[in-house]
Amino acid sequence: MRGQQEAIDWRNSRVVAAAKLHRGAARKKAGRFLAEGANSVGAALDTGRVRELFYSAEGATREHELIAGAAAAGVRTTLVTDRAAQALGETVTPPGLVAVCDLVDVPLDRILPAKPGAEMPRILAVPVGMADPGNAGTLIRVVDAVGADAVVLAGDSVDPHNGKCVRSCAGSLFHVPIVRERETDTVLDRIEAAGIATVATAADGELDLEDAGDLFTGPVAWLFGNEAHGLDPAVARRARHRVRIPIRGRAESLNIAAAAAICLYANSRVRHAARSQT
Repeated sequence: MRGQQEAIDWRNSRVVAAAKLHRGAARKKAGRFLAEGANSVGAALDTGRVRELFYSAEGATREHELIAGAAAAGVRTTLVTDRAAQALGETVTPPGLVAVCDLVDVPLDRILPAKPGAEMPRILAVPVGMADPGNAGTLIRVVDAVGADAVVLAGDSVDPHNGKCVRSCAGSLFHVPIVRERETDTVLDRIEAAGIATVATAADGELDLEDAGDLFTGPVAWLFGNEAHGLDPAVARRARHRVRIPIRGRAESLNIAAAAAICLYANSRVRHAARSQT
């Protein structure tokens, strides 16, 4: 970070190009996306995905060490005007810290290698047709928190590089392998071929979550449905097990993010308890 760097404004070509990354088509074409705020930017820097870091004078005051560390690591750091910071940010009060990053999604083969004998994941989260970026970000954060192995966004799911999703992840987007695969059947075929048990949540499931400990000692792929319509019946029929979450109060149901958090934590608790005994 240069001490006397002059701030560039919103009309600068690099700011204009970066601001276009708010749109999905531009992200896909450039292979880049924006991470906004200290949590996301810090995690992106830790994983070496930042290509340029834009910051405002106010952002520099709050996050001087982070910006200086980025510059010391060879990342291009650029001071921008407040108006340029507003163009780059998506929040009502921009944090004045936005990084241009390489996309994070990986191919399905990285998670489910085709060769026999390869190490397979023990806990997968497979949201199918998840549309809300906030819920997707929360799910990715939960997967990171419980130590699950990956998220596979199947079907017509939200772009994990969407700004709201990135902010909801609070940095976890850079910690967890994320796959996007539009063909849901391809995902299910690969999971089944790998010998991983597919599990769907259902109010009338044959297995209570509290009695599913034996199931959780093996590899599990959790299938979560769309927020509005739930899991597609055709996908639900392919699940090897259907698990119900006991509701002891008067709530009719749980939203997708809450249900996922409960199930993934229960699965993780059994998995890590078993590991500690070996």
